[in-house]
Amino acid sequence: MSQESEETVNDEMRPEYDFSGGVRGKYYEAYTQSSNVVILDPDVAEIFRDSASVNEALRLLAKIAKSVTV
Repeated sequence: MSQESEETVNDEMRPEYDFSGGVRGKYYEAYTQSSNVVILDPDVAEIFRDSASVNEALRLLAKIAKSVTV
C-alpha cells in the first residue's frame, strides 16, 4: 500500500460515528473569548485537582505579590 492510499484509509470516518445532529462551530466563539489551557505537572496536579483550587491559589499569590514592595 502506498503512503498516499494509507493516509486516505486512516482519514476515513468509521461508520459508527454519527455527527448528523452536530452543529459546526457551536462553541467556537465562546472558546476564543475565554479559553486558556494550562498543563500542570503531575506533582502540582495532585495538589490542585480542579480549576477552582488553581484560581484560588493564583489569586492569593497575586494579592501577596501586589502587597510586597521591592
